[in-house]
Amino acid sequence: MNPEKDFAPLTPNIVRALNDKLYEKRKVAALEIEKLVREFVAQNNTVQIKHVIQTLSQEFALSQHPHSRKGGLIGLAACSIALGKDSGLYLKELIEPVLTCFNDADSRLRYYACEALYNIVKVARGAVLPHFNVLFDGLSKLAADPDPNVKSGSELLDRLLKDIVTESNKFDLVGFIPLLRERIYSNNQYARQFIISWILVLESVPDINLLDYLPEILDGLFQILGDNGKEIRKMCEVVLGEFLKEIKKNPSSVKFAEMANILVIHCQTTDDLIQLTAMCWMREFIQLAGRVMLPYSSGILTAVLPCLAYDDRKKSIKEVANVCNQSLMKLVTPEDDEPDEPKPVLHRQTESHPDDTLAKQEGAGSGGPDGSCDSSFSSGISVFTPASTERAPVTLHLDGIVQVLNCHLSDMAIGMMTRIAVLKWLYHLYIKTPRKMFRHTDSLFPILLQTLSDESDEVVLKDLEVLAEIASSPAGQTDDPGSLDGPDLRVSHSELQVPTPSRAGLPTTPGAKGLECSPSTPTMNSYFYKFMINLLKRFSSERKLLEVRGPFIIRQLCLLLNAENIFHSMADILLQEEDLKFASTMVHALNTILLTSTELFQLRNQLKDLKTLESQNLFCCLYRSWCHNPVTTVSLCFLTQNYQHAYDLIQKFGDLEVTVDFLTEVDKLVQLIECPIFTYLRLQLLDVKNNPYLIKALYGLLMLLPQSSAFQLLSHRLQCVPNPELLQTEASLNAAPKSQKADSPSIDYAELLQHFEKVQNKHLEVRHQRSGRGDPLDRRVVL
Repeated sequence: MNPEKDFAPLTPNIVRALNDKLYEKRKVAALEIEKLVREFVAQNNTVQIKHVIQTLSQEFALSQHPHSRKGGLIGLAACSIALGKDSGLYLKELIEPVLTCFNDADSRLRYYACEALYNIVKVARGAVLPHFNVLFDGLSKLAADPDPNVKSGSELLDRLLKDIVTESNKFDLVGFIPLLRERIYSNNQYARQFIISWILVLESVPDINLLDYLPEILDGLFQILGDNGKEIRKMCEVVLGEFLKEIKKNPSSVKFAEMANILVIHCQTTDDLIQLTAMCWMREFIQLAGRVMLPYSSGILTAVLPCLAYDDRKKSIKEVANVCNQSLMKLVTPEDDEPDEPKPVLHRQTESHPDDTLAKQEGAGSGGPDGSCDSSFSSGISVFTPASTERAPVTLHLDGIVQVLNCHLSDMAIGMMTRIAVLKWLYHLYIKTPRKMFRHTDSLFPILLQTLSDESDEVVLKDLEVLAEIASSPAGQTDDPGSLDGPDLRVSHSELQVPTPSRAGLPTTPGAKGLECSPSTPTMNSYFYKFMINLLKRFSSERKLLEVRGPFIIRQLCLLLNAENIFHSMADILLQEEDLKFASTMVHALNTILLTSTELFQLRNQLKDLKTLESQNLFCCLYRSWCHNPVTTVSLCFLTQNYQHAYDLIQKFGDLEVTVDFLTEVDKLVQLIECPIFTYLRLQLLDVKNNPYLIKALYGLLMLLPQSSAFQLLSHRLQCVPNPELLQTEASLNAAPKSQKADSPSIDYAELLQHFEKVQNKHLEVRHQRSGRGDPLDRRVVL
């Protein structure tokens, strides 16, 4: 510093003392400056006051010499003290040079800068608020200062500034938020602690509504929540807890939509505390904001669904995620569907009420981000304010939701509970918004079929519920739903018609309608037949699925849909099956289900009498496909009490190749005859006179069997057949003999028998072709 330079009105002694390395001498100079400035204030000499402040700032506080900078700082503080309440007029000139010294490399100088600014702020009090941002910016840097003395000084200044803000009603929150949003992303532990402490202070001030600006800082708060410091995490938890309390008190003023995506992101983090906290917020948002959250459903599901598969180590997150999932599902209502367009072709006999269906769905069972399932939930979504939300209805867009559900269902590594939740969502959407959902059926159908192979019975059951809803919903009625699993599956109804009365061997009557023979009824739609075709193709390509899950799947479908429709359509499709070995296996499986499942009790009773044209149509349709397996054809005749035709069939068995598999099926049929299903058949053995062909058919089976346990069982049963002469009474002698099924419309059994021979000849040709290629033949028995 040039000693000859004029620093008036500062005297040479003051200038010399300010440049001294001793603090005491600089302090004496500060007292002299204070005295001098007081005189200027008394004289109202603002020019000289500004000159003193400018000199102390430019020539001392911003000097290259460290002792001069220290002198300038204490001199500026002295000026502020002397100015008193008038210091507010000169705050910019007083504060700026001091803040510049906050960046000084000398820790002692940074400490003196804190001390000087403390004195300036203490005098000015509320007048410093217009300069709050620059003060906050400087303090946020000192909060992370490595020197403990500097940090201690900055904490004193910080507390003073907080007191001023708390007691003032002129704080410029709008101007402060951009700075807070910038500083909140600091990774420094002390800077984060400083930020959190200020948010707590601002939140506690009644006149400051920080909730309006929460979307600006919420993401940063969740990032701070992941800090390694336990104390900082605890402070951040408190802040977030206070905000959530405020949200619950004043939901109408909360900008839910602007914060939805922030929560979605943090619900997918690997940090348990962040994830649990974000999930709790999401739960409250869904419950408080309601349908405002619907546009963000795909993102919410992306975050929530994987959490449903968590184990007990993350039980809390799982429970909250489950509440989020259920609450979001309830927001989807029938009003979200497209308006119904009148379709005169479609008519449904019975249509359940949406609320009843939802109750059924909810009663059916209880319910880490995956990169492949991330949905672009933040793109193309408008941000709402509560007022605009009330005026404009929220539109549910299913594209993103279905994409997320499809992705999670396709991921074989996903947990069972997540897969169940996905299926519940699909079922719910098909119930509430069927017309929108059927746009996505073609893309969903292959994965729904694939899910039938899932290891969990509960998953398969929910999957069947979705498939059944697709197959029966009126919204799925189209002229051509298209291929659901590739072009090779496009099978027209004309190719798969159920036999007409003339084809089935029934007499054509004027009252017979072709529609009554179709497997589709008014409760089924265009997808039902496609579903049956695809299901059989899956059984054909996945024999283990048929063996392990086939009966379970078909029995559940009989409960969910119409059993007659299912058997009618499957029999019709199997009639066209080129793989005769699979056709025989599938017919055997269907026959076993038909004869043994309690779910098919009504269908068995319908077939038992064949008194109606519908039941005769069903019998003829089943018979034609059952011909792929000779023994099942006989059992069908036993079920329908066509004993004479059963005897005629058994007579044809002599022309067939008798294999071990064939005899095994005869053995199983004998076992079935002893089951409760055929109680009526065993009782008819008492009426020998009117059931001669039943006894002949059973003796025919007996003659087919080798000397085995089944042979002994059937032999013992036939030994119990009474002598008809012993059972005759006077009334029975005078009565005319009853003809078999005289009260039923006649069926052309000769034509059916010809069909049986034709089918069996096809099987024989296939076996001979396989033998010529060297394929393994069925195991034969040398008689």
